[in-house]
Amino acid sequence: MNATTSGFLPRTFGLLAALSVAGFAAGARGADNPAEAVELSHVEVIGTTPLPGLGTPVRDVPANVQVYTGKDVGKQRQGNLAEFLERNANSVAANAAQGNPYQLDVSFRGFMASPLVGVAQGLSVFQDGVRINEPFGDVVNWDLLPQSAIASIQLLPGSNPLFGLNTLGGALAIYTKSGSAYPGTAVELSGGSFGRRTLQVEHGGADGAWDWFLTGNVSADRGWAAHNPSRVNQFFAKLGYQTDTDDLDVSITAADNRLEGTQTLPVSFFDDTRQAYTYPDVNENRLAMLSVKGSHFVNADTLLGGNVYLRQFRNRNTSSNVNEEFGAVDPQTGAIDTAQALTDRSVIAQTSYGAGVQLTLSQPLLGRKNRLVLGTGGDFANARYTLAVQPAAFDASRGTVPTGDFEAHTDAKTSNRTLAVFFMDTLSLTPLWSATASARYNDARVSIRDQSGSNADLNGDHRFRRINPALGLTFNPSAALTAYGSYSEGMRAPTAIELTCADPQAPCKLPNSFIADPPLKKVVARTMEIGARGREGESYWSAALYRTDLSDDIQFDSSGGAINAGYFQNVGDTRRQGVELTAGTSWGPVAIVARYSAIGATYRTPFVEHSPANSSASAAGDISVRAGDRIPSIPAQTLRVRFDVDASDQVSLGADLLASSASHLRGDENNQDSHGTIPGYALLNVDARWRAMKNVEVFARINNVFDRQYSNFGVLGYNVFANAARTFDPANPLAEPFLGVGAPRGAWLGVRYAWP
Repeated sequence: MNATTSGFLPRTFGLLAALSVAGFAAGARGADNPAEAVELSHVEVIGTTPLPGLGTPVRDVPANVQVYTGKDVGKQRQGNLAEFLERNANSVAANAAQGNPYQLDVSFRGFMASPLVGVAQGLSVFQDGVRINEPFGDVVNWDLLPQSAIASIQLLPGSNPLFGLNTLGGALAIYTKSGSAYPGTAVELSGGSFGRRTLQVEHGGADGAWDWFLTGNVSADRGWAAHNPSRVNQFFAKLGYQTDTDDLDVSITAADNRLEGTQTLPVSFFDDTRQAYTYPDVNENRLAMLSVKGSHFVNADTLLGGNVYLRQFRNRNTSSNVNEEFGAVDPQTGAIDTAQALTDRSVIAQTSYGAGVQLTLSQPLLGRKNRLVLGTGGDFANARYTLAVQPAAFDASRGTVPTGDFEAHTDAKTSNRTLAVFFMDTLSLTPLWSATASARYNDARVSIRDQSGSNADLNGDHRFRRINPALGLTFNPSAALTAYGSYSEGMRAPTAIELTCADPQAPCKLPNSFIADPPLKKVVARTMEIGARGREGESYWSAALYRTDLSDDIQFDSSGGAINAGYFQNVGDTRRQGVELTAGTSWGPVAIVARYSAIGATYRTPFVEHSPANSSASAAGDISVRAGDRIPSIPAQTLRVRFDVDASDQVSLGADLLASSASHLRGDENNQDSHGTIPGYALLNVDARWRAMKNVEVFARINNVFDRQYSNFGVLGYNVFANAARTFDPANPLAEPFLGVGAPRGAWLGVRYAWP
């Protein structure tokens, strides 16, 4: 652990202890405090704002919200949260572009939440009301929170303005466990395929008004392919205080992870999909976060809530890349560039902090039941980005061998400041009809300052402001049926990465080489949705139709043969529209749920893109993207089916089927490349649990039961190892698809010992 993080953790624990001593006076625990409803194991209330409040009953939410509990997560024992979402949530797709299971790109309704710097992020993610999209690049790192800490997951679709920036297609709200709702102690050990070994510990308890919960996870594996091992260390702890009128939680999240990837692989290498194109590619993520949230009932009708947080995150990335300038002559010195490869080493060290306050007033309006929410908040962040580059050569296995020293390439500081005010009002028009109106004003600023002393043109200040409104209407003719319609708007401010890589005449690489570039416009989303849901006994269903139109959407365009070299540009209007269908029921010990989604993701404004590896490109390497062309990497259809069988009081079985249709390669935005699409696929996974004795549970899981070879991501590029020996041969590159290969069959067995 680095000095910055290791110094932060003791201070964090010290503050936790201080807050415990200085907390509210002890009293009888208020088990029925409605402000804690989202932390319970059975969720009937949706957190329609990030800050602590009373939430909104499901019947009054004008959107196709999806809710999953900690019980769902624990029963299936997926490898990580991203995998759980991929296998369960409607309209979610995941891809293995980074070649590591903890670094999946997750898309919802065609909007991304990715750990990859430079991906256009369109999904906001929150942990107990704290936005965990990292300020530098808005990325989401799925490897930082142990699954055993999750009490519930709420996936809210649409451009909900109350969740702030990046909520173009939806918001993912994660709520963590409390000791009062999850008492007891458990130790869990598991192991299996790919050398994976995992130890998980959790403990929760309560005493009077106080409760506590802590959990840790240590996991390591050698990876299913060459050069993609993982080491994951995660920790979460929460101390809580609750009475009938007060609720206070102080939590710590920490992680120290090392994740290696294998990149995408050219299809000509598919005789052995376990090999790497080039290596090494390593991400080291370290996190220390302190969060405090609380609420107080001023009176029976007035709730005051708020939060404050401090978050330190450090990413150290090492990437092996083909040198696109190999053989080029320096116009000033006449020297020939003889480096076959370049090893990029970048460090992102950032500190973010913020606070928010929210007032909830539950008082009648014109004789009708009404709830008004008023709030404000600020989020601030400072980041230091450095990039050093080292010349290298490729060995026989395409690993990089240094031929020189690292040289400093980029050194910049960035700062983000976002201020917001918002309101939401939910009015019961009649016993059957409810209306919701909301709006949020965002004022986002991004500043960039060169620290190298050699690139003063990089310095700049950017500001993005907008009021985003939303309206919704729900109709509840009975307790078993809800129909709704809504309209919402959201915005995304360009990130520092995008703002410093926006010039087609000066393309940069990811990780980024910061340069002075033309400004980019903010992205604005407008979403319309209609739908209905119902429940009768053990059966339930939902159906939704939606359309999200984006103005001034931002896309990364390739500058040539290099997959990760190019520039960002506003490409005009894009659209995501589709249908979501869900149906589930139970027959005694058997339960089944099916989720189907269809997404039409298209460009609406024609533009020209540079994609020389595309077979339809002009002599200059350009392609013409037309209105109506499909956006790559978004499958048109997905189907998920989950079966659960309680065979006896001791034995339960489960199975999930995931089927995904074909999608286009990145670089084939005009849908004309002769290589076609990434084929669709179907996967079956099974799991089982056996209660061997009162306190002992044995569990097992098999992923990809039939060992299907499949890919869920692809990009067009040039293979410079295309000869028979697969050695470096830049004079004879082959234009072909590079695919992100999914993991083969894997099986794991574990045991859990739990006691009160």
